[in-house]
Formats: sequence, structure tokens, C-alpha cells
Amino acid sequence: MKKLLFSALISSMLLGIVGCGTSGSGSASQPNNATPPADQTAAQSLLDKVKAEKKLVIGTEGTYSPFTFHDASGKLTGYDVEVVTEVAKRLGVEPVFQETQWDAMFAGLDSKRFDVIANQVGVRPDRQEKYDFSKPYSFSHAVLVTNKSNTTVKDFKDIKGLKAAQSMTSNYADMARSNGAEIVGVEGFNQAVDLIATNRADVTLNDNLSVLDYLKQKPDTPIQIVAKNEEGQPSAFMFRKGSTDLADAMSKALDDMRQDGTLKKISEKWFGEDISQ
Repeated sequence: MKKLLFSALISSMLLGIVGCGTSGSGSASQPNNATPPADQTAAQSLLDKVKAEKKLVIGTEGTYSPFTFHDASGKLTGYDVEVVTEVAKRLGVEPVFQETQWDAMFAGLDSKRFDVIANQVGVRPDRQEKYDFSKPYSFSHAVLVTNKSNTTVKDFKDIKGLKAAQSMTSNYADMARSNGAEIVGVEGFNQAVDLIATNRADVTLNDNLSVLDYLKQKPDTPIQIVAKNEEGQPSAFMFRKGSTDLADAMSKALDDMRQDGTLKKISEKWFGEDISQ
């Protein structure tokens, strides 16, 4: 009897060990069917989330004319605002804007306050390491500006020995120095234009979008663009890393807007020419 009881006890223990082993094997194979981490799931399904909620939450400054600012009636408007609003429309969702300062914008995207940033964010390698981008919807170029009476300066190499009105620490000041110009320090583009218009400086180098906007607002100003650096800086919508589904969908909308002329129309409305390519 004792032997029988002992044998039964041993058999039960072996069955328990086998059962535990079977359960352990199941756990070992579980990662093949495991649910992805929460952040990964959220990133992969961002487009589905946006469409399910029927809204696209957009981070922007609201103080950066002519891209994102408030008009006289207080309405948020601008080139970037119109472009992303049209993109949202084509996705079948409502654009919801969250305004914040530039310095806080990237942190707001990181903390998921918004789905995307629309604020002339330049596409740069250091940003691409951390964020996803759509296809570009604008390109800025360095341009050379002179007084309309100028007939001798036609290219960047022609400014050697001339007075260039520039913000002292800007990239454009560095470009002017590299071409041999004498820098006349100014506080901003408006002051540079004043010096050019009154012939107290010979040239200024700046972003073509800023110059085009200025000329659109003040077309009688006696300045002109005489040269443009063909190597443009692209700007695009920016997303958290891993948001390729939403980035691709918004890029597709931008492609459609290029093909049907909508993007060019918005561009010409704000700048008088097509800055989207």
C-alpha cells in the first residue's frame, strides 16, 4: 500500500512538472503573437486614430506671418494654415489648431499634444533622425536684393567690396562675408530694406519668402531680387517618429494638390509665385 501511495505521489509530481514545462513553452513562443508596446501601437495607428476621431490636431505658432498668423478679424490664417487645412479636408477630417511658441512646439509634438506640426519646419538631417516628415510643400532660397536703380550687381560674386545690410550673426551675413562683402549690421529685414531703398547700403541677402511677402505688402518699395541661390531649403509637415501612415497620407494629399493646381494657387495667393517646388 505504501508503495502504491508513493508511486501515485511521484506520478502526480511528474505530471505537475510536465504541465509547468508545457506552460513555459507556451510563454516562450508568446512574443511571436505578443501585442506591440503601447507607443508602437499608437504610432502605427495614428492615421486610424485621426480618422476615427475625425480631427487632425495641428501645432503652429499663429504669430509667424505670412505662414501662420491672425488677420485683422482675429482669424488664424496664412500659407501653412491654408495648406494643412486643405490636406485635412482631403483626409475627411477637421483641422484643430493648437497654438504655441516655437520653442515649445517640438516638446508639444513629443508629448502628443498634437498629431503634426505645420509651421515652416525645415527638413534637416538632425531632425530627420528624430522625426518623420511629409513631402515638402514649400522651398525657400537665399536671394540677393538691391535697389531698383542697380544695374551692376547681378550675382552673389558681384558683391565683393560692397556694403551688405545683414543681421550680424545670421547665416545670410556669413554668406555675404564669404562673397567678400562689408557687413552693415541691422536688427532685421525691414531695416535692411530701408538701407537699400535709401542707398545707405548696396545689397542684402535674405530668404526669398520674406522678400516676396514684403514686396506683396509694399509693392512700391524700390528694391529688386537680382539673384537666387538655386539650392532650396524644403519645409514640410513634421510628425513623431513612426507616424509614417499619417505622413504618407498627408504626402499623398499634397501630391494631389500639386497635380490639380491647388497648391500652386495657395502659393501664388500669398507670395505672388509658386514656392511649392
